[in-house]
Amino acid sequence: MKRKGLLALTSVAALSLVASLVTTTSASAAVNCDPFSAYKGMKGKSVTIFTSILEPELTTLQTAWKDFTTCTGVKIKIEGSNQFEALLPVRVKGNNAPDLAFIPQPGLLAKLVDTGKVKLAPKSVVANVDKYWSKSWKAYGTVKGKFYAAPFGSNMKSLVWYSPKQFKTNGYTVPSTWTEMTDLADKMAAKGQIAFCGGIGSGGATGWPATDWVEQIVLRDHGSAVYNGWVDHSVKFSDPRIVSSMEKVAGWMQNPKWVGNVKGIATTTFQDAGKGIPDGKCMMLQQASFYGNIIAESGATISPTGDAFAFYLPATNAKVTVPVVGGGEFTAAFASRPEVVAVQTYLSSATFATSRVQLDNWISANSGVPLAAYKNPVDKLSATYLSNPKSTFGFDASDLMPAAVGAGSEWKEFTAWFGEGKSIADVVKAIDASWPKS
Repeated sequence: MKRKGLLALTSVAALSLVASLVTTTSASAAVNCDPFSAYKGMKGKSVTIFTSILEPELTTLQTAWKDFTTCTGVKIKIEGSNQFEALLPVRVKGNNAPDLAFIPQPGLLAKLVDTGKVKLAPKSVVANVDKYWSKSWKAYGTVKGKFYAAPFGSNMKSLVWYSPKQFKTNGYTVPSTWTEMTDLADKMAAKGQIAFCGGIGSGGATGWPATDWVEQIVLRDHGSAVYNGWVDHSVKFSDPRIVSSMEKVAGWMQNPKWVGNVKGIATTTFQDAGKGIPDGKCMMLQQASFYGNIIAESGATISPTGDAFAFYLPATNAKVTVPVVGGGEFTAAFASRPEVVAVQTYLSSATFATSRVQLDNWISANSGVPLAAYKNPVDKLSATYLSNPKSTFGFDASDLMPAAVGAGSEWKEFTAWFGEGKSIADVVKAIDASWPKS
């Protein structure tokens, strides 16, 4: 799990600490083996996978690939650990690497590639990625111009939560442009409504939702090149382009007319921020796809006509097509045996992704997955944008920055920006000064 994703998800459901599971094969006349005809001669072979994914998702994955294992005879042994990011490099350096690993951060992939132990993606995987994913997604599995790892699961952060019932009662229409959204906020304010909810409290991780807001605008305003340069600090926080995007965030989420008590955002937890949406106590909240689970805890219905649902956060610059901020895992290989290549290829296919999304609560940016395969309407909405071949995808920036910044000074300074009214100039100066020298 990436840092912020883990913090968010642990607020929704308890996670097992470690799970080690084995998929077994069984003959079944009901299984259609035609989709797996390319994977022959694998019976009795085993492939190991190591991941940060834990239960109950591990069991669901076994169900998703059961037809593959039944038809091919390959055994997939998957092990999940909440110490994945610490353990995987140790295992790789100790010549005890798994065959495959689901890596949740491109930065970790790059470090592992530097060991020389990660295998280049085989042609079959390259073909799938070129066919089913946008160039932005492929770039995050690429290190120093060479492609290693296909995208696996995905998550969507570029959503705005609202209440369809409250919008209908008030005669509001879901906005599709940034101007429409700000005009709508003005209408809400004129009625005495809180247009945008906000909360960045998260215990020791307080501040992370504010980093998401800035990430959304940097990508929307300036596109991938500036966004990725910001991640590696070739574009500094004090760069006029980053400052202008932070000013736009201030005009949005620090606008008293729209949010009410600005400083209160720093002391409100992200979990509580949008709980007033079903009752109209606040009207909109920019937050990731997982947030529906939090709203639903109170018994609210999550649907396009229910107590709560989400819409896509509009773009700000027509030159940046379908900007999406999110995250996901990437499948890297440490072995090139035929059975490993077979599993790696299958996991990058639309066949696997479709099988998995049909089991609910999972999103793929694979454009070969029919949107009709999604049972969860929020997942379906998210996939509409994540899998768009024209999308400009930005992996969560603070998760890619050095931990001292992305999970340190940035959280601290953004909290001071909201909670103390610290100036943007002072905030960016402090973050730039905190960047590791090497």
